[in-house]
Amino acid sequence: MLFMVEMQVNIPASVDPAEAARIKAEEKAYSQALQREGKWPHIWRVVGQYANVSIFDVESNDELHTLLSQLPLFPYMTIQVTPLARHPSAI
Repeated sequence: MLFMVEMQVNIPASVDPAEAARIKAEEKAYSQALQREGKWPHIWRVVGQYANVSIFDVESNDELHTLLSQLPLFPYMTIQVTPLARHPSAI
């Protein structure tokens, strides 16, 4: 199942910079592991924002929820999920 996932990150200024750097490093490692597994085949930065638009390829809604909720930055994210279906005009 394909999903478009829009993620907006907002780390509060009150978070210690060293802690924020640690969380971001964990996030990068986790997201790259999911990319290598084929679960997160596409990720694009949204210009001018601390945000991305991604495509996830997972077996179920529950799997997507589990993957997203395990993101180290999850507590600081606003996430919007859109299920995708093949377009009839796609070749």
